[in-house]
Amino acid sequence: MNFVEYLIVGDGYAGTFFAHQLIKNKKKFKLFSEGKKSASHISAGVCNPVVLKRFNKIWKAEEELDYLHQIFQEMEEYLGKNYLISSPVVRVFHDEEEKKSWLKKSEQPELKPYLNQNILHLKTVENPYGAASVNHSLRLNVAEYFHDFINYLKRTESLEEECFDYHRLNLAEKKYKNIHFDKIIFAEGVAVNQNPFFNFVPVRPNKGHRLSVELSHPSEDFIIKKRFFLFPTSPNEYFYGATYDRENSQLTVETSKVEELKSSLQEIYSEDFRVKDVFVGFRATTPDRRPILGAHSQYSFLYILNGLGSRGALNGSFFSKTLFDFIENQQELSPEIDVKRYFKHV
Repeated sequence: MNFVEYLIVGDGYAGTFFAHQLIKNKKKFKLFSEGKKSASHISAGVCNPVVLKRFNKIWKAEEELDYLHQIFQEMEEYLGKNYLISSPVVRVFHDEEEKKSWLKKSEQPELKPYLNQNILHLKTVENPYGAASVNHSLRLNVAEYFHDFINYLKRTESLEEECFDYHRLNLAEKKYKNIHFDKIIFAEGVAVNQNPFFNFVPVRPNKGHRLSVELSHPSEDFIIKKRFFLFPTSPNEYFYGATYDRENSQLTVETSKVEELKSSLQEIYSEDFRVKDVFVGFRATTPDRRPILGAHSQYSFLYILNGLGSRGALNGSFFSKTLFDFIENQQELSPEIDVKRYFKHV
């Protein structure tokens, strides 16, 4: 009999981070991957404890940052490297008022550890009002992380390279095709809207465009943020983006969004640059900006891990353990993240 304890549907942050919980706890599983680049795979991977529009601390900032370092230390034991890059987010101020707001909020007890009061003056981007860094911010080497993690799953025969077919699922026998299982984790992002068991959850696609650009003169090695993020991904290539669009549901490149990105980059970078590639993906967002975790109301062995939004790396790492502890250690879920908050809509 081909038996595993878990099936995981989805290969983004939610799916791979939950797979890590199973690897760490020596659980046998299969992860289903279509092999397509999802929003997770093309994301910035920025881990920032502060909302840069209003200079507010994000929900569970301390806990999420602490666990982020822990989970990548654990992964290093079997992947052989740590994918966290200690490059801080540097906020370029739009005007004098925004700089004053930063400095004022940096005196608040909950923000003082994060908002650095030292005003920076960058050399390669326009910053007439200066800039300042976010303490404890960093980013994930996204491309290497997903490449290496998926290859590890292949080597350990834990990967199923195919689209999960709900019609081949036999719930009565807990069987998918020829695989018998105990539990399924649906970590599909926006594809959950086609999931017959969890399509009631209000996961909304937020379309994002981002560019891969070559700069004629290298920028500082920071995660520079004015309207969008700019940071190096290799000696000759930079990440720039990403846009937000809750209206368009077509996974196609929109010329207007590409021009918007190019125009905004020209506003802060006066030298020549070349667009090497354009990437598009859908973030899985929720109305209350909280992830969705928990068990199905009828089939208690079906679970969901979704709604990570634009903070996939931070949310995914932290809440993968939250869901694992709920399933395996009977730890209660906070009502703020429990899928039960949407049961009344079923």
